[in-house]
Amino acid sequence: MRRTTQGVERSLSQRPVRHAQLPGISCLRLREWSRLHVSSAHGRDGISSDSPGIANRMDWTSHHAAPARPGPSEMSRQIVVIGAGVGGLSGAVRLARSGFAVTVLEAREEPGGLASEASYDGFSFDAGPYILLDRPGLEWSFEALGLDLTAEVHLIRIDDVYEVESLDGSKVVFYSDVEKTAGGFEGKWPGSAKPYKKFVRKMERISRALRPMLQVSRPGALGLIRSGAWLHAPFLVRSLAAVLSDSGLPRPIVEAMAIWTHVAGQTKSQAPSPLAFVPALMHSVGPYYPKGGIRCIPQVLEQAAIAAGVRFRYSTKVTRIRTKDCSVLGVETERGEFIPAAALLSNSAALQTYLQLLDSPAPALTKRLATLPLQSPGVCAYLAVRGRVTPPYLAFKLGEGNQRCRLLIRASLFDSQVMDGYVPARLLAPMDYAEAERVGPAGQASYLDQLLEEDWWRRDLDDFRVLAKRTAEQWGTQYHLYANSMNPVMTGKFMRQGRVPHRSPHVRGLYLAGSSTHPGQWVSFCAISGILAADCLIKDLN
Repeated sequence: MRRTTQGVERSLSQRPVRHAQLPGISCLRLREWSRLHVSSAHGRDGISSDSPGIANRMDWTSHHAAPARPGPSEMSRQIVVIGAGVGGLSGAVRLARSGFAVTVLEAREEPGGLASEASYDGFSFDAGPYILLDRPGLEWSFEALGLDLTAEVHLIRIDDVYEVESLDGSKVVFYSDVEKTAGGFEGKWPGSAKPYKKFVRKMERISRALRPMLQVSRPGALGLIRSGAWLHAPFLVRSLAAVLSDSGLPRPIVEAMAIWTHVAGQTKSQAPSPLAFVPALMHSVGPYYPKGGIRCIPQVLEQAAIAAGVRFRYSTKVTRIRTKDCSVLGVETERGEFIPAAALLSNSAALQTYLQLLDSPAPALTKRLATLPLQSPGVCAYLAVRGRVTPPYLAFKLGEGNQRCRLLIRASLFDSQVMDGYVPARLLAPMDYAEAERVGPAGQASYLDQLLEEDWWRRDLDDFRVLAKRTAEQWGTQYHLYANSMNPVMTGKFMRQGRVPHRSPHVRGLYLAGSSTHPGQWVSFCAISGILAADCLIKDLN
């Protein structure tokens, strides 16, 4: 280590740098280590490698020297991205490849947000998302960034996808193969195979017609008309409950198809009709899981950003967006540092951006956003299990009364990690946001302990160890979530209103990406949102 007037330069990073490899960029972590430039906060002296705050001053960049302060002409190309989630990363790559000087400020020490990695006792887990249902959307995003998804990420098709177990122990099982799925239904509910396949074909047809709308920032009525998607406007104004009811399928199948509403924090009558596309996507494009985990996706995007010249500053939490006359000036960090910017792309939650970060929120917008129902991250246990682990990949269990489902993720079906006969698994359960807030951290922890005592998920196991637990409150603290929530509940009403715009109508120079913007909260949707937000910015500044 040597001291410089810029701060502290270290020859060994605290985390592996994933270098660009052209023409492809591997999603696997490389063993090579890169030099790291760590800026001291506000030019303070007396900082050593073992100072308590050294990790919080991490300034990881593809260059060793600190950049000079930009001049007036350069300033018009300086962009700050708040958050290194999937949307922030895709937006950063898009901007950098369009000639902008991009700095990403991330409160945590790694990229990916809820799609990042969690490690406990030698096992690596996906922190949050666990399945990819929209490969075409992810392929579109990678192509828009000059990347080849197939070359960058090894995607494994999931054949045995999920099961839903009722209170009486009966199960509804879904496979990626529609004939196998329908055949299973026919064996339990004679006469159900034909209407199920008819329903899937109809949803696949509507999904294909509406897909171009996912790649437009604000589709609106005019976009529907131009694309011809207006023919499906009646479908879009309906609820998931109404669409599933029209299928004529037995109730257990309908409830199993609607299991995703439990995760999304809504009832079938509140949920948007496009959730009915899930079986169609599952049987057509297929469900996938990346070798190495969902975390591979943000890792690849981070590498692509570094290759494009994006500068990353981890452990740098933004506390304020500064504006003047309704125009962005820059951001302040929790250390009191002001970073000027010609424009901001916020991958922080939209509600957090508008209600907490913005120094001059619009009263009408604040009032509307504050009334949106919120989605709790629920509770989760990271496990090491030993015994017979059999498909399907996802095992849902319906709860009693108004309780939401539980979910066992059998990660070892696609993960080669084994230690002393133990393999990784996750047990999680969504929670109603109001209930999670009412019972607080103690009640959330008690609920998780109750789930761990249930028999259904460990019938075939010889032993298990709980490596770590996360309550809704811990999710909020560790991932800097707004009010311990992931995003507003994606109700049909919220979808029809257009979600939160990528281009702020209230503050010039402010753009938003992420799960509460169009098109939604899947990993692929978040990647698309970052590109769409970046394109709005590029159009305005150019």
